[in-house]
Amino acid sequence: MRVIVVGAGVVGTLHAWQAVERGHEVVQIEREAEARGASLRNFGQIWVSGRAGGEELETALRARELWEEIGVRVPGLGFRANGSLTPVRGDLERAVAEAALARPDAAARGYKLLTADEARAVNPALRGAFDAALYCERDAAVEPRTAQLALRSELLKSPRYTFLPGREVRDVVGEHAVRDDHGDVHDGDVVVLCTGAWLGGLVRELAGPGLPVRRVRLQMMQTDPLGEPLTTSVADADSFRYYPAYRGPALDELNAHEPQSTTAADHRMQLLMVQRADGGLTIGDTHEYEHPFAFDTLEDPYEHLTEVVESFLGRSLPRIRRRWAGVYAQCTDPSRVVHRQRVRDGVWLVTGPGGRGMTCSPAIAETTADELGW
Repeated sequence: MRVIVVGAGVVGTLHAWQAVERGHEVVQIEREAEARGASLRNFGQIWVSGRAGGEELETALRARELWEEIGVRVPGLGFRANGSLTPVRGDLERAVAEAALARPDAAARGYKLLTADEARAVNPALRGAFDAALYCERDAAVEPRTAQLALRSELLKSPRYTFLPGREVRDVVGEHAVRDDHGDVHDGDVVVLCTGAWLGGLVRELAGPGLPVRRVRLQMMQTDPLGEPLTTSVADADSFRYYPAYRGPALDELNAHEPQSTTAADHRMQLLMVQRADGGLTIGDTHEYEHPFAFDTLEDPYEHLTEVVESFLGRSLPRIRRRWAGVYAQCTDPSRVVHRQRVRDGVWLVTGPGGRGMTCSPAIAETTADELGW
């Protein structure tokens, strides 16, 4: 079988990986010299802890297994099973953590509620004041800025894989073929469009105006090296408000009696933080849903994140090295992990994983391969 993959972000690259692993010939086409979108502009979190029970959690857990397997073969992926800690303060935040522990799938996630001293034994960098911390053993991380490069370097070892950068696909030609802006036609047995947040142009023509996917913008930042290990990823209690696993009466009580700060609420914020291979910290994030998106970044969210992080670390942050904004595609139906649609005979669109993209891509690609009979 010959598979044409359009898009070299993490979703497209993992589809190419699945096809090559199953013995197929793959041509992967990317409009940029290399992927530049949300696949690079994220935390690199393999985030199991907050996923909704059922299909979303099952997908995340399967993806976590696949990431670990791939990481053994591709050390440049930077896979590490670092887990996560969510420090909590006060009875209301603690009650949400305790409710998470009572979930029937708590063991599958690796949930534990640690005392502050136990949490500091796991992550000594957390010297600030907090009462307890929700630990998720199954969370992990990779290096987002280099993951696709490392995966492609491994793919290029196969004679069955071809990468064509700097080519924008403009048209579907007949069945199973696409034409790029160089005028070249690439035909195969199946075409998979993994176009990320690029939802206009050809995607709109193929999928129609009712595509149930929206674009979401976020702001993030990265520091100079911390100077010590941050041994786990770190979240704050605002992540309880964002992730579906924590919904329930305890969260309702927290929202009613201890609502988010004005800045956090205005920008739909949570803290997520992970240490990069160079020792710096990736910190975020915000969520903007209304179009048109702003073209600039705002300082209030960064100031809020800095304050929260410093309260957990008990020290000042290193210098901020980078700030950026990114846009990802998210299914408008929150119960769907991804939007997978046949848009022409032999042509499939796979998009809309939202903030689950880096976490779930290996399992999303595996499901595509199984459903299409690769």
